[in-house]
Amino acid sequence: MPHHKSCEKRLRSDANKRERNKFVKKTIRTSIKNFKALDSKAEMEKLLPNIYALLDKAVKKGIIHKNNASRRKSRIAKLAAQQTQ
Repeated sequence: MPHHKSCEKRLRSDANKRERNKFVKKTIRTSIKNFKALDSKAEMEKLLPNIYALLDKAVKKGIIHKNNASRRKSRIAKLAAQQTQ
C-alpha cells in the first residue's frame, strides 16, 4: 500500500487511465472485427474512415504506437482492396 497521498492519487488515476485505454483498444478491435465481417466493398469503404479516425485518435492520446496504427491501417486497406464488389 502507498505511504504517501500522492501515491494514492497516482493509483487512482492510473486505474482510470487503464480503464479508458482498455475501452479505446476494445472499440478499435470491435470495429476492425465488424469491418472484416462485411461482404460488400461499398460498406467497407464507408467504415474505413471511421476506423482510421479511431486509430489516429488512439495514437494522439498515446494509447497505441504510431507504427502499430500504421500497420493496422495498411492491413485493413489491403483487405478492402482485395474485396470484390
